Amino acid sequence: MFVSSPALAVPGIRHAFFTRQDGVSEGLYASLNGGLGSNDDPARVGENRRRMCEALKVENLASLYQVHSADVVVLMEAPSHAERPKADAMVTRTQGLGLGIATADCGPILFADARNGVIGAAHAGWKGALGGVAAATVAAMEALGAERRSIVAVLGPTIHQPSYEVGSDLRDRFEASLPGAARFFDRGMREGHMQFDLPGLILWRLEREDLGHASSLGLCTYADETRFYSFRRTTHRREADYGRLISAIALA
Repeated sequence: MFVSSPALAVPGIRHAFFTRQDGVSEGLYASLNGGLGSNDDPARVGENRRRMCEALKVENLASLYQVHSADVVVLMEAPSHAERPKADAMVTRTQGLGLGIATADCGPILFADARNGVIGAAHAGWKGALGGVAAATVAAMEALGAERRSIVAVLGPTIHQPSYEVGSDLRDRFEASLPGAARFFDRGMREGHMQFDLPGLILWRLEREDLGHASSLGLCTYADETRFYSFRRTTHRREADYGRLISAIALA
């Protein structure tokens, strides 16, 4: 049902990078679709999310209206579906509140400072990675009392370079804003295109934050259809919609 990271397996922290397995959704959404923005049956999505809460041992799972930004919100309780903040990261000190990020190729990052009781979760697609959503999350955690060198950050299932083709103009855009970022782009299979190493870029940005620990699960959403949804795989197949993976963290 989920994948975990040894780096986050510490007292006081619960976390899960949920796969697409062991849910009740059917068809394109089979089976643990947690996407509130998908066209799946809302009742099935609700049951899937209830199962996630049960696995995480929390009553509520907070979610955002993700907009590919670097914006972060502080949450004390889970917002209703209609009141989800438009942002791409959230932090909290509230015990028992699950923070759940939805992805289907973009990078889900879970953050924890167990010593000071502060956690965070971020959605990092290429726009968020370029805009600095990881750094913004760390800053928001510090504002709640976290210490940079006590923060552990783990990147969950993300599309990997062999499966992520982009236009060569994106490399130029990254290099202009982040000198040195061009190394995360390699020659593509088609003229005018390149293969983008999004996980490598995200880890590089995390490492520049001088945290206590930063790592990746090393799992590719596109390549592993059995366990993960993938927006790009769905696009290549011209399917009507896709499920969303949930990566979640909570203070016990």
